[in-house]
Amino acid sequence: MRLLEFVRRHLPVQRVVICALAGLLIFYHIYTLFDLYYGSGTDLYEGVSGNTRRYFEGAQSILRVMIVSSLILVVMNKRFALYGMWAAISALVATHYLAFFLDLPFRFLEGRHPLSYLKGFIIPTVITLSYFSMSSQGSSRKTNSAGEA
Repeated sequence: MRLLEFVRRHLPVQRVVICALAGLLIFYHIYTLFDLYYGSGTDLYEGVSGNTRRYFEGAQSILRVMIVSSLILVVMNKRFALYGMWAAISALVATHYLAFFLDLPFRFLEGRHPLSYLKGFIIPTVITLSYFSMSSQGSSRKTNSAGEA
């Protein structure tokens, strides 16, 4: 029983959820970057040559690095990193919509419904809600302990 209380006190469920989901996104974006530049030749931008491909590849790579950086800071419990995470993920989704509406022949656009890009907001929403629920529980604990003293 003491072990369970110790785990609950020092490792809240929200923290585990944040770390697991952030770790998943970090792995996904690092794997995508690695595969794009050093990998097996999977080409997300197949079919487009010239400057358009280079601009999208560069812009999305920068956004993926920003996402990974902000997620690492979220895991380290830095509140401002949530804003960076949301800005970078929103910009990445916006580049997908830009490619879709400009009708660019990128492979990552094939057979996808326009609303499917909004799936990119599901995991960040869960991370943000877990973060805020964890901080609200912490502040309520502080007010409860202050009231008891």
